[in-house]
Amino acid sequence: MKNPEAFAGYEAFDFTDGPYTRRVWRKGSGPAVIVMHEIPNLHPQVLRFADRVAAQGMTVYCPSLFGEDGRVPSQAYALGQMLWTVCVRREFNIWANGKSSPIVEWLRALARKAHADCGGRGVGAVGMCLTGGFALAMMTEPAVVAPVLSQPSLPLGRKGAGRIDASAEEIACAQRRFAEEDLSMKALRFTSDKLVPDARFAMLRETFGDRCETIDLTDAEANPAAPIAPHSVLTWHLIDEPGSKTKQVEEDVIAFFKQRTAG
Repeated sequence: MKNPEAFAGYEAFDFTDGPYTRRVWRKGSGPAVIVMHEIPNLHPQVLRFADRVAAQGMTVYCPSLFGEDGRVPSQAYALGQMLWTVCVRREFNIWANGKSSPIVEWLRALARKAHADCGGRGVGAVGMCLTGGFALAMMTEPAVVAPVLSQPSLPLGRKGAGRIDASAEEIACAQRRFAEEDLSMKALRFTSDKLVPDARFAMLRETFGDRCETIDLTDAEANPAAPIAPHSVLTWHLIDEPGSKTKQVEEDVIAFFKQRTAG
């Protein structure tokens, strides 16, 4: 693990369900929120967001899904992790096949544990980039009540542009729960981001109506100092200043979790 200071206040444990065991970092008190990191790893900017959730009276669970915990990634490291995940890792479905990734079942089990541990109305979940759609697929777990999809980038390829990495059954379950339990979700992206096509957000709006708040950001609202083109709403491209659009989005997401998960 690099940058151990980024994990100040966290406790780590290994969680096993089915064929998967993953390290999970936990911090805070109050209702639970599962923070799923983006490619290439659980890096300090993801932990910065998790810290802010915890500071608002919630318990964050940060599962380590790929890459080296705490490492500040280079572009070469990010590319290597992306290729490894696409070509080798069988717990992730990258292409359009009408299914969620196998690791989602493990994440549902983590949500059950987190709810049992922390109480409240239920659990929040945010996915980023490759994990973005996981928060939607997790809605088949009754404990999950507040999904946020940040730059949901799967499935890859033109065939998947108007789709999300969740099965028809998972999508139908989310629709039903949103209506019956008065729930909703948020989806975030930069409009120029080719990994999150217009057709994907149009599909979310058509499928979920006003139960899905889609937030579209312009390149001018992205942090120009970020090492990549506008993509990571809550991490690299957040302009961490009061009054910025991305800062307001971050605050709104945290408020959404706090409102929805409270008992």
